[in-house]
Amino acid sequence: MNDDPAFPENKEVHEAATAWWVKRDAGPLSREDRAAFEAWLVANPANRAAFDEVSLLCGELRALRPGRAPVASAPVRRGPWLASAFALLAASLALTFLFSDIPILWRADFYTGTGETRLVTLEDGSQVQLGAKSAIALHYSAAQRRLTLLEGEAWFHAAPNSVRPFIVQAAGGTVTALGTAFDIALGNAHADVAVTEHRVAVSSGGQTVLVAEGQQSSFDAGSPASSPVPADIDSVTAWRRGNLIFVDKPLGEVVTALGRYHHGYVLIPDPAVRQLRVTGRFHAADPLGAISTLEASLGLHAIYLTNYLVFLRE
Repeated sequence: MNDDPAFPENKEVHEAATAWWVKRDAGPLSREDRAAFEAWLVANPANRAAFDEVSLLCGELRALRPGRAPVASAPVRRGPWLASAFALLAASLALTFLFSDIPILWRADFYTGTGETRLVTLEDGSQVQLGAKSAIALHYSAAQRRLTLLEGEAWFHAAPNSVRPFIVQAAGGTVTALGTAFDIALGNAHADVAVTEHRVAVSSGGQTVLVAEGQQSSFDAGSPASSPVPADIDSVTAWRRGNLIFVDKPLGEVVTALGRYHHGYVLIPDPAVRQLRVTGRFHAADPLGAISTLEASLGLHAIYLTNYLVFLRE
C-alpha cells in the first residue's frame, strides 16, 4: 500500500493534489493560480500522477450517489487537506446511504447497526438472531406467524405451533419452517437459505422445494429456488460466532458482507475486480484487516482516503 496517503513519502504530494482539486472544483482559477497549478504539475511526474488519481477517485465517488456532491471552497493549506477534503465527500456519501436506509428502518420492528448482532425473542417464543446491519418486520396474526427479512442476514429458531405456520418473506419468496432452525442471507434481490435443524419449504417463482437439515438453496426474485445441495453449516453460521467465512464468492459480495461490520465504505469501481473469487476466513471485528488480506492475496491496491473511505483497485 505504498500509495496510501498516510505514508510520509506520498502524504505531501496527495495533500497538494487534493488541495488543487478542491480549489479548481470550487470555480475558475485566477491567471496566477492557473500558472501556479501548471507549474506544479510539470515540476514532478508524481504530482501529475497524484492529481489524476485524486480526480478519478472523486469522480468515482460522486458517481455512486445521485446528483453532484457539494464541495466547500477554502484556501489552500497543507496539513489537514487530505483528510478534510475527502471527509466532506465521504460525509455526503454517508448522508445518501443514511437517507436510503430510512424506508427500511421505518418498516422494521427490529434492526441492528453496523457491526452489531442481536438476539430477539418473539411473543410466541421463537428467536431471531440478526446479523450486522439487518432488519426484520413482523406480521403476526391468529392464523400464521409471518415475518419479512428486509435487509442483511438472520438466523431463525421457530417455536413449535402446528396451527400457526412460521413463514419468512425474503427477496420475493418465502421460507416456511417445517421444524426448527434456518439461516437466510439477503443479497441484491437474492436470498440464500441454509437449514440448521429439520426442514423448510422454500417457495419462489411459483415453485416450492424442500430443504433438509444440513442443506442449502438459493433463489432470485421471481425465479424458482435452486435444488438443495449440502451446506457447510459451520461456515454459513460463522457470523454468529464473530467470523465471516467465504468459499469461492465474488469479491463484491465479500466486501458487501464486510461492509456491514465497517463504519465506512469500501468501494470497488471496476466490475471485473468485483467478480474476482474469494475463499477465506475473516474476523468480523476487524474488517480493515480483512481488506488488507484481500489486497495482498488478490494482488490489488487499496487506497485509503482515511479509514472511513477505501478504494480497491487493480
